[in-house]
Amino acid sequence: MLQNVIAGLQGMIDHAMVGHYVGYTANAAIGVSWQIVLVVIVFVSSVFTGMAVLVSRFAGANEPEKVNRVVYQSFLTAAGLAVILGATGWLAAPSLLNLVHAAPEVHAEALPFLRTMFAGIVGMMMFFMLSGAFRAAGDPHTPLKLGIGMTVLTIVFNVILIPRMGTIGAAYGTVASSSLVSAYGIWRLTRPDSVIHFEPGLHRGPDFTVIRSLFKFGLPTGVQGIAMNVGGVFLLRFIGGLEHSAAAQAAFAVGYTELFSLITWTSVGLMGAAATIAGQNLGAHQPERAIEGVHVASKIGLGVAAGVGALFMLIPNQLLALFGMTDPLVLELGRELLRFLTISGLFITVALCYTGALQGAGDTRSPLYISVVSQIVVPLGICTILEATTGLQAWQIWMAIFIGHMTRCVLSVLRFRQQKWRGIHVDIGPTRPPLATAESEIPGAEPHIPMREPANPRVRS
Repeated sequence: MLQNVIAGLQGMIDHAMVGHYVGYTANAAIGVSWQIVLVVIVFVSSVFTGMAVLVSRFAGANEPEKVNRVVYQSFLTAAGLAVILGATGWLAAPSLLNLVHAAPEVHAEALPFLRTMFAGIVGMMMFFMLSGAFRAAGDPHTPLKLGIGMTVLTIVFNVILIPRMGTIGAAYGTVASSSLVSAYGIWRLTRPDSVIHFEPGLHRGPDFTVIRSLFKFGLPTGVQGIAMNVGGVFLLRFIGGLEHSAAAQAAFAVGYTELFSLITWTSVGLMGAAATIAGQNLGAHQPERAIEGVHVASKIGLGVAAGVGALFMLIPNQLLALFGMTDPLVLELGRELLRFLTISGLFITVALCYTGALQGAGDTRSPLYISVVSQIVVPLGICTILEATTGLQAWQIWMAIFIGHMTRCVLSVLRFRQQKWRGIHVDIGPTRPPLATAESEIPGAEPHIPMREPANPRVRS
């Protein structure tokens, strides 16, 4: 949770600085660009969800060699996907901005920002991979240190670059900081004291047994993430069709993308915690503690959402002013959106906690189906009907977002309570992949003797 709050503050600082130095069109440009970039990030992050399912199970069963093997193959797969998708996104950036009906002034600010983010997306992918791997293996402190390092570096770069370069300076700062921190994190994987350790004898080539397992468990989550972000892109399209589209996009970018992240980013942290608790305890044959974990995570999330929601109701003008939102029309739309998000946050935090528990247990398909219904069918269906009948207004889009979050919460809780996740089996075959050189063929190597160790007792603490 703390790591994600810090990451959220980084985005807020970006928005606040460009809002003051450039204007609200820069806020809209960054919000629109991030909505597009997240589609790519979330797809590649599907590999990390599959990785987390496998790593948490093997960590709970005390099988460190399998943990190392899975993380290394995740590193190879994510790096290749990031390069391919980053190049594709750079080329398609103008068409993607046209797709969301970005206003001309927003388009001009967003295009260089978006292309820079795609060009440097590898560093960000590695950061998310490292954070997920360490957390799933039972080390949440290293991801926190990496997150703090990236946030501090981004702030330093942005303080220097944004006043001189404007909107694109924020992109340069993010790319530089994520690349530096990821390089350090990868170096950490070579250290013997790390919970995940790339040993000298580790198989260096692609291991398609592991890669298939990564996509088996992760691909549904990737499609789920794409569905959610495509839903967000089409919401931007509806917002772009409003009478005051630039003002509405700016209110959405700050209110939903940034201020609401005080709830969603902490909830994403709880989602990761619930997934780790579920996976490790199933690996240690303690399914009842997986249930207990998601209940505790939901209570924490509701407390945070209630506190942040109170701020949305009590001081909306002051919160929006932090991002340079002083235009009366933008303030009116922002306050209206925050009123809906106050209640919506209670539903989304519970939904994310139960999503994490399902994914950590290996059920990654159910959250996909739930997301398609709640993040695409419901909100976009409402907007389409209203646009065709009465004419669409901003508050009706905010209402559609709220109904989608409520639907996701109800369906996620009901699915978890069915407890079909108890019977999901997770494995990747022999510890040493078939293509690797056996120890017996390495001069001076000791023969490998398989050992069965008891489940990790720390999982129960």
